[in-house]
Amino acid sequence: MTTLSAPPTAPEADGRDHTALLASLREAIGAAHVVTEAQDMAARLVEDRGLRQGTALALLRPGSTEEVATCLRLCKAAKMPVTPQGGNTGLAGGGVPDGGIILTTDRLNRIRQVDPTNATITVEAGCILANIQAAADAVDALFPLSLASEGSCQIGGNLSTNAGGTAVLRYGNARDLVLGIEAVLPDGRVLNDLNGLRKNNTGFDLKNLFIGAEGTLGIITTAVLKLFPKPSARATALVACTGPDPALALYARMRSQTADTLSTFEYVERLGLEMVIDHTPGCSDPMSEAHPAYCLIELTGNGAQADLDTRLEGALEVAFEADQIVDAVIGASEAQKDALWALRENLSEAQKHEGASIKHDVSVPVSRVADFIKVATQACMDHMPGLRPCPFGHFGDGNLHFNLTRPVDMADADFLAEYGAFNRIVHDIVHEMGGSFSAEHGIGTFKRAELRRYKDPVALELMAQIKATLDPDDLMNPGKVL
Repeated sequence: MTTLSAPPTAPEADGRDHTALLASLREAIGAAHVVTEAQDMAARLVEDRGLRQGTALALLRPGSTEEVATCLRLCKAAKMPVTPQGGNTGLAGGGVPDGGIILTTDRLNRIRQVDPTNATITVEAGCILANIQAAADAVDALFPLSLASEGSCQIGGNLSTNAGGTAVLRYGNARDLVLGIEAVLPDGRVLNDLNGLRKNNTGFDLKNLFIGAEGTLGIITTAVLKLFPKPSARATALVACTGPDPALALYARMRSQTADTLSTFEYVERLGLEMVIDHTPGCSDPMSEAHPAYCLIELTGNGAQADLDTRLEGALEVAFEADQIVDAVIGASEAQKDALWALRENLSEAQKHEGASIKHDVSVPVSRVADFIKVATQACMDHMPGLRPCPFGHFGDGNLHFNLTRPVDMADADFLAEYGAFNRIVHDIVHEMGGSFSAEHGIGTFKRAELRRYKDPVALELMAQIKATLDPDDLMNPGKVL
């Protein structure tokens, strides 16, 4: 695979002897939790898709906030860069170290408190997202953040990238699900802002400095998260339409007719569905004919199941009459609903079997989603005949994964060499439409140049000033974001 950034710097390149630092770290958190053998760190040095390879002097596994603070104090004194890392499932290169030390939150994995009455759950940064969902479920509540990687991603990484997922339409991004945090600053001081308050007007909302900062300002170690009533019923449908314009009209109709029960509206074009059917065991086409595009729609609520089914069926009947959809399959059982979801959830993995892809995580105003798909698809195909565009994603919140699969007869390396050209085509269109080139995956190293190209200059200046204030030595995840 080609790399998308400059080669990493080896930890020994500064010519310093790190023996004393490593000895101090071993004393602080235990020798077993200071890993220096190359083979034991190998999996931590590679970006999830293999697009970037890093290097590191050591991997630290602190087991408490106090140990994280001690590690950062020692590293600051030694001027040793630190790359925070959770489940290493990021898609922008933000967790790949350029030398220095990796600090993983693996051992910070306790669920400290579940408070059903206050509708909060307090969790440490290393908690696996699926485990948090299960803990909420155990008290008949819902933690709605849901991602394809939820079985391995950690909540600290989710917050550091302000993760999105399939439930943003109803519940918001990761940022919207946080009430308070505990974070360790680059100098080892601990910010204790662990509150479960819905109203707290006491100055600057400091938690939002760290949410979405990708570990460049410090390390989130604990968070107080919102819980919601657990839906007791859901109605799920896969509908077929002729393209993005009727899909957008259908979304507007569903939003109007189903109100706050609409929790999912996902868009997939035919190529994406075919990839899942071809490469995912157990997945099959639920419709008798192929169609240009599909929408996965789900309503959830706490009323009777029949009420949700009736609302969904009623909205789809009107959509048929308005020529917004041409076919529909409604899940009649939980198994059938799960099968419809599998057609969306397995798309990212299935796409890997079709060769190299150039991926874009973009957002535009919902009213421009259909225009973007049409304009960007045509522009990219004009640039490369035979290209296989595969747009899909969270139609209801304007976030699309505009992925481009290589032409069938083209080598992966030759296709990936066009990454920069396609970025310029796609991101310029996004910018012209008032959108963002990074909707939910973050900046990392892959998109630093895009940030400089598209971000407001004053915003960039303020970001740099905040970074310089909290991390004047540029030791926290250096080279990422800014």
